[in-house]
Amino acid sequence: MGRGLGEARPDREDGPVTYEAVVLDGPGAWRLEPLGAEPPPPGEVRCRVHAAGICGSDRELFDGNRPAGYVRYPLTPGHEWAGTVEAVGEGVDPALAGRKVVAEGFRNCQRCERCRAGETSLCTAAYDETGFTRPGAFASYVTVPARLLHLLDEEADLSAAALLEPSAVVASAVLKGAPRPAERIAVVGGGTLGLLAVQLLAAYSPAELVLVEPRQQRAEQGGRFGATRQLHPSDAGAEAGRFDLVVETAGAAHSAALAVSLARRGGRVALTGIPAPGAAGIDPIALAMQQTTVYGVFGAPSEAWSYAVRAFGSGVLDPAPLITHELPLNAYDKAVSLVGSGDPEVGKVLLRP
Repeated sequence: MGRGLGEARPDREDGPVTYEAVVLDGPGAWRLEPLGAEPPPPGEVRCRVHAAGICGSDRELFDGNRPAGYVRYPLTPGHEWAGTVEAVGEGVDPALAGRKVVAEGFRNCQRCERCRAGETSLCTAAYDETGFTRPGAFASYVTVPARLLHLLDEEADLSAAALLEPSAVVASAVLKGAPRPAERIAVVGGGTLGLLAVQLLAAYSPAELVLVEPRQQRAEQGGRFGATRQLHPSDAGAEAGRFDLVVETAGAAHSAALAVSLARRGGRVALTGIPAPGAAGIDPIALAMQQTTVYGVFGAPSEAWSYAVRAFGSGVLDPAPLITHELPLNAYDKAVSLVGSGDPEVGKVLLRP
């Protein structure tokens, strides 16, 4: 059997390692390019990618819909990944070699006021993120700063761990929303983020944990993850003003407005979805009169990453059931087309170099 595309191979027994990576030259224009696995620079590590997830922002890259300031073509996409450290650069602890890891995507500066306050996802330096402005993980190898690594247990399932990036985003929303036991909580949207949110929020022993989701299959999966009840968006009006905390993950045209309407007076809302332009707005008068606290979430700070990794290691968070497709690098375009296709059978799609 021949070597699969994306599989690393030695040019000779003691020679350099070459591999193939997805290169997106521009919207819709991609290729597999052979590259050499260079030694990592000082302070960085080279990791062998086990699996990399595809999300809506990766489809934006492919379709050309991502704002210009948040992409730099040509690039190798891939910001959701898990793998194993294979080589370390100067100044990096050699003991990291061989460890299973994930890594934060934001290349935060560590110097600005927000970074120094621990709010690394609010870094005021120029936007810089693995898979968008730096080479990502749709390749056999990815090189990242060692300071961004989070170590996994030796027995960790690396395919499931590839979902720790969206898990960290959800963890950020949960930390901002500060759920308390016996509260009434709603999650709007039953995609990957929503179902991960259900898992994390169920651990807080809410009095109610309602998943608002139109797709029956996703709604039922939410029940298996800890949702006490499922609600179709068309029936959500009757639930307005009931919930202490609402976590919105759908990114649909009306989901943010729906999430705010579900919150009780003085309630909290965390918005993680990013809708297309023209989405329904939120009434500022209602926000003021209802004294609603609204949190926006984009990416995740280091604190949220640590929380997600701990939840994964303890078994509180189990992303594996969300994975429905694992495809090789040479099926990159097919994998992207599955994401956002609307097919209820499509959950999380992974690329496996």
